[in-house]
Amino acid sequence: MSRIVIQNLFNRTINSDVDDRKVIELIHENGIDWMHACGKKGRCTTCKIILVQGGENLLPMNDREMAFAAQGRLQPGERLACQAILLSGEILVKVAEINKFPHIEYSE
Repeated sequence: MSRIVIQNLFNRTINSDVDDRKVIELIHENGIDWMHACGKKGRCTTCKIILVQGGENLLPMNDREMAFAAQGRLQPGERLACQAILLSGEILVKVAEINKFPHIEYSE
């Protein structure tokens, strides 16, 4: 079982019985509006998550994420929700300030 907790969305929790899924797929399947300007193809950073805990429960960064990190567009502790694959376990994440929607109320 895998779990995503979105800290600055009032600790909204997503549980899944299916492992090895992209983080953004789980978020969207649970009715949470999450930015993704490039259509979830790893071509931008609008879907980035700030990883607070649980990085060991994600597959390592792929080539697209590594390229953005090398360019300074992903900082340490940030991942692309459209590329990060959640294995089994829990991750605690936050929506990046720059990627917050104006129509959604955030905590913190």
